[in-house]
Amino acid sequence: MSGLTADIVGLIGSALMVIAYAYSNMVKTVDFVVFNLLNLVGSVMLGASLLVHFNLASFTLEVVWFAVSVLGLGKALMQKRAT
Repeated sequence: MSGLTADIVGLIGSALMVIAYAYSNMVKTVDFVVFNLLNLVGSVMLGASLLVHFNLASFTLEVVWFAVSVLGLGKALMQKRAT
């Protein structure tokens, strides 16, 4: 991945994560599947861009963000199936 492509991927990933945050603060009832999917895809994209422009602290944050999103998505999907 070129530097420019990594920047674009990272910016889109960051945008998805900001959209998820804004969404969670603006709706009356949060759909945690949507919220966690946005965070999951955003963290993967931002993490991919960090493989080109590496920063240990940011990469670690994205790995944790990814893990939390996967767990949250799993929980949200299990709750949807139960209803």
